[in-house]
Amino acid sequence: MDWFPLPASFVPETLLLHVTRDDVIRVLGVTWNFVRSSVLAPFLNICVILCLTMSIMLFIERVYMGVVILCVKLFSRKPEKRYKFETIAVDVEKGHSNYPMVLVQIPMYNEREVYKLSIGAACGLSWPSDRVIIQVLDDSTDPIIKDLVELECQKWANKGVNIKYEIRDNRNGYKAGALKQGLRHSYVEECDLVAILDADFQPDSDFLEKTVPYFAHNPEIGLVQARWKFVNANECILTRVQEMSLNYHFRVEQEVGSSTYAFFGFNGTAGVWRLSALNEAGGWNDRTTVEDMDLAIRASLKGWKFVYVGDIKVKNELPSTFKAFRFQQHRWSCGPANLFKKMVMEIIRNERVNLWKKLYVIYSFFFVRKIVAHLSTFFFYCIIIPATVFVPEVVIPKWGLVYIPSIISILNAIETPRSFYLVFNWILFENVMSMHRTKGTFIGLLDAGRVNEWVVTEKLGDALLKSKDPSTQATKESFKKSPMTRFRERIYPLELWVGLYIFICASYDLAFGKYWYFLYLFGQAIAFFITGFGYIGTKIPN
Repeated sequence: MDWFPLPASFVPETLLLHVTRDDVIRVLGVTWNFVRSSVLAPFLNICVILCLTMSIMLFIERVYMGVVILCVKLFSRKPEKRYKFETIAVDVEKGHSNYPMVLVQIPMYNEREVYKLSIGAACGLSWPSDRVIIQVLDDSTDPIIKDLVELECQKWANKGVNIKYEIRDNRNGYKAGALKQGLRHSYVEECDLVAILDADFQPDSDFLEKTVPYFAHNPEIGLVQARWKFVNANECILTRVQEMSLNYHFRVEQEVGSSTYAFFGFNGTAGVWRLSALNEAGGWNDRTTVEDMDLAIRASLKGWKFVYVGDIKVKNELPSTFKAFRFQQHRWSCGPANLFKKMVMEIIRNERVNLWKKLYVIYSFFFVRKIVAHLSTFFFYCIIIPATVFVPEVVIPKWGLVYIPSIISILNAIETPRSFYLVFNWILFENVMSMHRTKGTFIGLLDAGRVNEWVVTEKLGDALLKSKDPSTQATKESFKKSPMTRFRERIYPLELWVGLYIFICASYDLAFGKYWYFLYLFGQAIAFFITGFGYIGTKIPN
């Protein structure tokens, strides 16, 4: 058969004559329906199943901890009843020699606003003056602040306080490096215990009187952890929602670990360590940004027991600027994931702790609370649920969409009764922050670029009050920047892009959906927008 080439214009002209706009729309519709039913629907169904599985794991964990806390309260299983506790008294013959020698370490870095508070509180502790050493570990890079801190230490030394001002010529290891270097001084050899207080922490004068007796009468105890009390919780909505999350952490998570397996993560401050436990565990290690949790895991694997005493409260400051809070949450999510990757096999191979404790540490402490909690929150509530409005074939069961998250939220909120009315705000903001926590978790698991990024959490002290005074230098400096520059500094593009995605999904659901997801999606989109434009947290002059 002979083939005769068609004229070049034959096919296009024919198509143009017979293909209409409606035909194009019809073809696109058929193609979309095929892709939606054959590709997107199965993929989203798999994602929904994975997210629901993680939600169930998180739900079971929360209910379990709720039951444990209920039993602790019903049976009054307070630490002083589980362990021997007797106040240390002065021996008439021996004097103060029966008091353990305590080293109080205060690591700080350019803490202009709070250094006086922490040093003053540490120097005011009720403990025999010949049985305590206050050690200020100053890594400040600002020479003016270093001079101020040194003068403050000298002031207390002139009052008879045994206080040491220590500096080093680098910041290797950040906080862990400073604490490790501080323990190398010769005068530390005579100490039995070491109390650690961050620069914004202000313990009551009886802090040592309430914590040290646990060590004196229970040789198996390696750590006593106190609870945090937030002095600026009422400052703004950002500090209020942080208070809700941290109250649950201390009143439930820490209490459950202490009551069941005598293990929990050291909070890095407001705690007292037995030096022999710290040394046996290998001392401070700067391989991750959660050196406190790292030390706690290693000490627990050596058989040491931890005690959480919720009745002892140490005043401290919550980060009230969103920038500071973001950096803190990156460190608190990236560090545990990275530590889990580095220690999981060491935990499995350990022979000094029993199987149940290993399962608790690996599954409950690390996997569910440090990884699953972040991934399920972000992917389910910020990605998958919004995406399903375009794919009606995907149906999310009501128990996973409403009942489980509602129960989890209520269990969290009841630990801060005064803020219960803020529970919806807390949910939306936690979903926003889950994006950063998820990113940090992946960076930690993959050992990616920012895995060891350490940014000291900014403390404001009374800086906010000073910033409102128009005569202060800080206020004057803030006006040197142009309005556009100040606007750009408060913009967070990632939050805005996710907020736009959710807003588009909400709008589509409002127009074409049948499950009323838009009621939640619009609220979540607004939360992302508010955060993305920097309208959350305290605003202070730069």
